Amino acid sequence: MSTIISVEHLSKQYRIEALKRHNSFRDIFDEKLVALFGKSAGSSGSGENLIWALNDVSFEVQEADVLGIIGRNGAGKSTLLKILSRITEPTKGSVRMHGRVASLLEVGTGFSGELSGRENIFLNGAILGMKKAEIKRKFGEIVAFAEIEKFIDTPVKHYSSGMYMRLAFAVAAHLEPEILIVDEVLAVGDAQFQKKCLGKMKDVSHRGRTVLFVSHNMKAVRQLCSRVIHLRNGVIVAEGPTYEATEKYLNEGSSSVVSLGAMPEILSRLPTDETIVWKNINLLQDGKPVMQTVLNGRPLDIAIDYRVRQRAAGLRIFFDISDEEETIIFRSFHDEDATIVPITEPGDYRSVATIPPDILAPTKYDLGIYSGIHNVRYCNPTDGIHIPLFVEATGRYNQAYVGDTHRGKLGLALKWKTIKT
Repeated sequence: MSTIISVEHLSKQYRIEALKRHNSFRDIFDEKLVALFGKSAGSSGSGENLIWALNDVSFEVQEADVLGIIGRNGAGKSTLLKILSRITEPTKGSVRMHGRVASLLEVGTGFSGELSGRENIFLNGAILGMKKAEIKRKFGEIVAFAEIEKFIDTPVKHYSSGMYMRLAFAVAAHLEPEILIVDEVLAVGDAQFQKKCLGKMKDVSHRGRTVLFVSHNMKAVRQLCSRVIHLRNGVIVAEGPTYEATEKYLNEGSSSVVSLGAMPEILSRLPTDETIVWKNINLLQDGKPVMQTVLNGRPLDIAIDYRVRQRAAGLRIFFDISDEEETIIFRSFHDEDATIVPITEPGDYRSVATIPPDILAPTKYDLGIYSGIHNVRYCNPTDGIHIPLFVEATGRYNQAYVGDTHRGKLGLALKWKTIKT
């Protein structure tokens, strides 16, 4: 196999003021947020005003490889893909790529909203250097895969995000690029289409094409990728076979994993955020604080204490419950009942969420607690506060008899009614 991508000593530096002017939420989320955990080791010039989103990254990709790129929010994954897609220029280092590149970095990238789906297919094909006859030959497959036949002549600005993503992926995967770059395509769309996407990417690689795949879904990474690069704070910390690399990544946990007993002290050391200060987080059962081990047969209160420093529109407190492969089981927001974007005045607050009994199965979870400004940014710490959550069985959890094995991620105790007919 020949080398199709060669990355040598790649670095990308940003000025924080410039990052603040970005209009893209993805730009803020994947590049600026690195800075909020402290100054990068490679920072220079005006010090705190400069950060390294990537710092001396080198690797090679062989023809027909399926390379997974993993790492937590702010690790530099999307910055790397933007450089490989020639959207962003590196500050230092070089990239050599051989062949046509098709990129799917976020919903809508590369599409013109005023053009129809049909016109965008031909536009994207032309950008890739394909002749009109080639695009026509693939046109039917693209439309069928995207499942948008009825809307193919509608301007894509009227598409839902799911339709947009289906067409964007179909175009990127079917127009025969030598290199396919995909960033979190599985974050949008239903389970059936996600399965189609994975299958298509496998098909692309089996045809001798190269795939670079970024995802937080470790199950998808393990299904698709033969090799993985793990980024942290803009540098490669691990590279190797998929299972070993993802297992190490999952086991090491987040840099923000903390002990509940030391929570106030740890929160006090976080870099300052202009909007919110975290004060304390408690887990409560029967009104009493518990540590990381909770009982599934009793309600669980998640109590979050914080100070709002300035008037904020759309401030949200929320949490994820995730399994050991970082698949989110469910997410809940403190303002889920709001019908308009709320305004939060300065002051001290406590938000409490109650998880009813017999919801969580007896297994290990990750409880990730976050805050953010709706449609603007995540607040510090940007990758959340992560608490290992161990659930022990005391109530019902989908088993009737002693010795039954629990299956599934949740332990919903549903009411059944059986009658003789």
